[in-house]
Amino acid sequence: MITIENLTKYYGKNRAVNNISFTINDNEILGFLGPNGAGKSTTMNMIAGYLPMTAGKVTICGSDISKEPVKAKRNIGYLPEIPPVYPDMRVREYLSFCAGLKRIPMTKKSSEITRVMQLLKITDVKDKLIKNLSKGYKQRVGFAQALLGDPKFLILDEPTVGLDPKQVTEVRNIITDLKKDHSVIFSSHILSEVSAVCDRVVIINKGDIKAIDTIENLEKQTGGSLTLHVKIKGSRTTAANIIEMVKGVEEIVKIEAEGNDFYEFIVHIAGDGDAVRSDIMSELLKNSIHITEIYTEKPDLESVFVQLINSKTSKSGIEELYEEIKAETADNAEKEEE
Repeated sequence: MITIENLTKYYGKNRAVNNISFTINDNEILGFLGPNGAGKSTTMNMIAGYLPMTAGKVTICGSDISKEPVKAKRNIGYLPEIPPVYPDMRVREYLSFCAGLKRIPMTKKSSEITRVMQLLKITDVKDKLIKNLSKGYKQRVGFAQALLGDPKFLILDEPTVGLDPKQVTEVRNIITDLKKDHSVIFSSHILSEVSAVCDRVVIINKGDIKAIDTIENLEKQTGGSLTLHVKIKGSRTTAANIIEMVKGVEEIVKIEAEGNDFYEFIVHIAGDGDAVRSDIMSELLKNSIHITEIYTEKPDLESVFVQLINSKTSKSGIEELYEEIKAETADNAEKEEE
């Protein structure tokens, strides 16, 4: 297990990461999400030991990265947002250099380099200069160096940047397979990708954690009402009156005309979506309203992400406001005494 406790980072007076804590479990893929400037890369750099923390503690497989950096880093494979490749080296030469830095025994070095090249499908470019590779291949070479030595914990910052759709799918499958023997923290702006591979997500904004949970739970907790789309042929007024009377319907938010006597109702519903949908269908059919289409639109990770990022109130924000009120009260009390 990897634990991050009260991690904080200041650049001068500017706070980039604000006292955040979370864990990464064994054999888990944890998504790390946030808008640009949220503190994602800073956090990942501190977890990797690349950037010193202002305060806090990072424990990798039982080793405190500040007190036992060499021992902790032996368990880390790190792919930063910009792959750390040397353009004037050939691919195999570069991986051999990285294997030496990781102190992989000479007896295992060649087979280990072959293993990661095959895994990332870069064997065909092993003798090419890295500067002559496409952006996608450079990204895969960087990923390969992170996998050298088979570390228990992988930090992947935007690992699919620059890859074409086929390569993205291949890398996504590799990340999923790595879960069998590794723990992974995985940052990406492609939310569909995060949904496809991650067990849990951490959402961060302006250095504060907004949420930590499974995607399913976040969708339930922050998604609010389900949206039901009902397309009918018949009387708009009759259909509207029927739909509004069904238990579980919160409101009809929009009615769109789709032709002569054809309408689409967009309805917010609460509770069991299947039950509400079934009741609406039953009541409409009883009243000779023909249903041409009906489906439920559930909240997805993108809508959850936008809602959390745009939220002005978070736990840390409430705490900060409380501290400001206390400080202001204390100042007023001092002035009254004077």
